[in-house]
Amino acid sequence: MRSLICLLVLISTSLHGQKSNTYTLRTIAFYNVENLFDTKNDSLIFDDDRTPEGSYHWTHERYKTKVDHISKVLSKIGEETSKTSPDVIGLCEVENRQVIEDLIQHPNLSGKGYGIVHFDSPDARGIDVALLFKKESYLPTSFKSHRLLLFDELGERVYTRDQLVVGGLLDQEDIYFIVNHWPSRRGGEAISGPKRVRAALLNKRIIDSIQELNRKAKIISMGDLNDDPTDNSLKNILKTKGKPQQLDSLGLYNPMEKLYRKGIGSLAYRDKWNLFDQFFMTSNLINADKTELTFWKAGIYAPAFIRTQKGKYKGYPLRTYSGGSYTGGYSDHFPSYIFLIKQMTP
Repeated sequence: MRSLICLLVLISTSLHGQKSNTYTLRTIAFYNVENLFDTKNDSLIFDDDRTPEGSYHWTHERYKTKVDHISKVLSKIGEETSKTSPDVIGLCEVENRQVIEDLIQHPNLSGKGYGIVHFDSPDARGIDVALLFKKESYLPTSFKSHRLLLFDELGERVYTRDQLVVGGLLDQEDIYFIVNHWPSRRGGEAISGPKRVRAALLNKRIIDSIQELNRKAKIISMGDLNDDPTDNSLKNILKTKGKPQQLDSLGLYNPMEKLYRKGIGSLAYRDKWNLFDQFFMTSNLINADKTELTFWKAGIYAPAFIRTQKGKYKGYPLRTYSGGSYTGGYSDHFPSYIFLIKQMTP
C-alpha cells in the first residue's frame, strides 16, 4: 500500500472555530557529497588522486565508509519532521552512476524506493550532478542535461558541470527540478565571479523556457552555487527575492537569503560561514492555493554527528579529508532542504 506521510496542523477550534487540517508534507533536499569517487582509474578524467595508488590513497574500505556515511545523512534529512527520508534529493560531486547506485542500494536507503536521473558531465575531474526521487512520490516525465559553455582568457574551453533539469509529477502537479553545481571560487572572486554569472544566465534561460511552455509549472532550482544568496549571480542576474511580499508573478523566491542574513551557513572557510547550498523557486510555490503544493520552510541539516567536535575547526562540517589527511568524515558541506505542504481535501 502506497505510504503517505502527513503533517498534522492543529488549529484551535476555540480560537478559529475550525476543524484541524491535514497536510501532505514533501521534503526536497540537496547535498554536496564532497568527491564521491569510486576507486577505479578512469583514463578519460582526472581522477588519479582518488585511487588506491593516488595521493589520497582512496581505498575500497574508505569508499565503503564514505557510502555508509553519505547514505546515513541522506536517510535523516528532515526526518525529525517528516518521519521519513526526503522525497527528492539533488546531489553534486558524484563521479558516475555506479556510485549513486551504491548509495541507494546501501541498507540505509535500500528500502526507500529511490530512482535516479543522471548524465555524465564534461567536468575535467569527472564530477556530476544527479537527482534521486522516491518512485512513490515523484514521476519524472522529462529530463535533460544543459551544457554550460565557458572559456578562459585565451579562448580555451573550461569544462564544468551541466545543469540537470527534470520535469515530472509530484502529487499530480507539474514540478520541475534544476540541479546545479556552479563554477568554484578558485582563483578568487574577480576571476571566478563571471563564470557563475554565466551559470546564472543559463539557469534563467532554462526557467524562462519552461515558463514559455507551461506558465503554471512550478520550478525549484537547487545546488551548490559557490555564491551566497546576496551575491551578484542571484540578486542581479536571477533577481531572486528574500521576502515573499517582494515577488511578482514571474519572480523567484530564495528562502536561503533569510537564513544567510541570520548567520546560518552550509560551509565554513577561514572562520567565515557561507551559504552556497541553496534553493530558489518560482513565485507560484509561495502564493499557491492551500490545496496545491506550496513552500513551507527551509533549513540546513547540521546535526552533531556531521560536525567537527573539537580543535581549530570545531563546529565546521566533518570532512572526508582535511589538509590532505584522511579524517573519515562526511562532507565539507552541510545539506540543505525545503518542505512543501499541500492541504488534503476531505
